[in-house]
Amino acid sequence: MSSEVAIKVQNLSKCYEIYDKPRDRLLQMLSRGKKKYCREFWALRDVSFEIRKGETVGIVGRNGSGKSTLLQILCGTLNPTSGTVETHGRIAALLELGSGFNPEFTGRENVYLNASILGLSKEEIDARYDAIIEFADIGDFINQPVKTYSSGMLVRLAFSVQAQVEPDILIVDEALAVGDAKFQARCFDRLKKLKENGTSILLVTHSSEQIVTHCDHAFLLNNGVQLAEGEPRMVVNRYLDLLFGKTQQSASVESAEASDQLAAYQTPEGGLDVFETHPNYNPNEYRWGDRSATIIDFHLSAEGLEYPIALDTGVQIKLSVFVRFDTDLVCPILGMTIKTKEGVTLYGVNSETLDCLEFRTCGRKGEIVEVEVLISCDLAPGDYFISVGVSTKDGEEVTPRDRRYDSIHFQVRPTDKFFGLVNLDSSIRAKKVSN
Repeated sequence: MSSEVAIKVQNLSKCYEIYDKPRDRLLQMLSRGKKKYCREFWALRDVSFEIRKGETVGIVGRNGSGKSTLLQILCGTLNPTSGTVETHGRIAALLELGSGFNPEFTGRENVYLNASILGLSKEEIDARYDAIIEFADIGDFINQPVKTYSSGMLVRLAFSVQAQVEPDILIVDEALAVGDAKFQARCFDRLKKLKENGTSILLVTHSSEQIVTHCDHAFLLNNGVQLAEGEPRMVVNRYLDLLFGKTQQSASVESAEASDQLAAYQTPEGGLDVFETHPNYNPNEYRWGDRSATIIDFHLSAEGLEYPIALDTGVQIKLSVFVRFDTDLVCPILGMTIKTKEGVTLYGVNSETLDCLEFRTCGRKGEIVEVEVLISCDLAPGDYFISVGVSTKDGEEVTPRDRRYDSIHFQVRPTDKFFGLVNLDSSIRAKKVSN
């Protein structure tokens, strides 16, 4: 990856003035700043970052966090209120579905229009036209007005144009979410090739796994503020905090501080938090919640061994999780996920999806409950992390009580029986039908 900077943003802010009445806009102009007749809405506040050549950077954040405003400023379609933006090289962007297309023009005409806007000559477009059409794979619709296209067809053509012109900077804002799985796979394969050729990619998506899998770096926006920046998995964890109700108060109680508070979790029954004393414990876990229920211990066994560090693929894992309730809770839920070391979720279940009625009836203050999970370890060789958590749900509102992300680690030993991520236990048969 080159050290050359493709995008440099310093102290970027964007403020919108909101007027309740049309006349207030005129009064604001006449007052020359002496009096405010409007309300200020800051879509971005003091955002700074750098993207280097050949780097893929992900941006995550809830709706209304300022992502689209930031991208429009980077593309030059919107001016900032303050701060500076430097971009080096040709920028191609998929900001909105079909943006830059004339709905009355055919797909072919829009290819030439869009590519020319990106700086290609007619001769260059002619040379790349067949590759664009082949990638889009929309058949005879290329000669039909794009207003007749489905959303999937529209994004196919738009992405094909942007990717085939080989820009220096490519910005993708949720556009790939519209395409089907096959097309998305082709898109990410193309993004990988563009990256290898030195294209800087800015990917905005609500898919946390896309951020973890495809990005070198990520940052989180919330209410226009740059809340976190760094390694993608860390940023995604912070993003999940925002989505599922983590408060500032609980945010301060993370893995680095949990060891200092073990004594605080003792009950008359002797329920100490001894979770981190076991061999499989990952000291880099990410832990949070209001601790009205606490995951105090776990027991892992397989093949007759306790707390095995390495396992053979295909064995059954028995995981017991011990939960102590420190306040009365109604209908608690215990969940578990298994992820790769890259942060890709391979499997996730909880006590509700598996209809564990026994756990639903727990939740009295002082109770310590053991929950047993049996897992068929049909995984490829590699490192894996188990996350466990306890929460409650009131309607659509989920309240985290104790979540321990990537807290249990184990390895699967090498095998030559299959390749990929999981073993689907296939069989092959053959028979001669003629000599």
